[in-house]
Amino acid sequence: MSEGASAGRGRRSRHPVIEVHEVTKIFELGQIRVRALHKVSLRIDTGDLVAIMGSSGSGKSTLMNILGCLDIPTSGRYEIDGVDVSQMDEDDLADLRNRKIGFVFQSFNLVARTSALVNVELPLAYAGLRGAERRRRAERALRSVGMVNRMHHQPSELSGGQQQRVAVARALVTNPSLILADEPTGNLDSHSTEDVLEIFARLNEEGRTVVLITHEPDVAAQTKRVVRLSDGEVIEDRRALGVHDAPPLLHSQKSAHNRPVDAGVAEARL
Repeated sequence: MSEGASAGRGRRSRHPVIEVHEVTKIFELGQIRVRALHKVSLRIDTGDLVAIMGSSGSGKSTLMNILGCLDIPTSGRYEIDGVDVSQMDEDDLADLRNRKIGFVFQSFNLVARTSALVNVELPLAYAGLRGAERRRRAERALRSVGMVNRMHHQPSELSGGQQQRVAVARALVTNPSLILADEPTGNLDSHSTEDVLEIFARLNEEGRTVVLITHEPDVAAQTKRVVRLSDGEVIEDRRALGVHDAPPLLHSQKSAHNRPVDAGVAEARL
């Protein structure tokens, strides 16, 4: 069993990774008050694989920002890995994000003109790790997503799918409690989408908790549980598999991924 898998399984019995209790978020725009979330309650246990879905304006992006400690609720309580974030200041939230959450974004968010290896090292540099240990852990994370042979390539030298693999490695490198992926397949063709979802499934099978924010039914179908939002409220919470069951078998992606395979994918499938 890998070090990351052992850590993931070791957290299993303590407390939920995510516990949201009656969270409301209101944005004030001058004299206008916009209610983005209304009394949302959600519990996600260690080892789950969850999709959060919703159309534009449903509140899923606001919920993602709160789950990712990028924002705090107007009212209600949010705990990540047993830590209540509601009273934290910005510095404490930033520290918590770096320790507890691994982010994967639709646009990859890699630093240009910087190697894949250095990109993956960045969260460890922020955490104060020494160079040799940073490199060792970054290489291990890149190896886990099949990118160790391209670790010295810059983002411009990688296909979209390869860049997303590097982004997943960067999310993993701090051994976070939660992997939070915002539309992680939105910029990928169907083959790259399948490969990235396969990586998420494997990570979940090792015991990691993965939450995917997506509008694509095909992507949500690869998870164990689907939570659907509309007008800032949870309107559906459907479980297909148990928290500690193996992830669903991957099936072919059809919805929004009929674009041509990008350069480099035909050569290396990411």
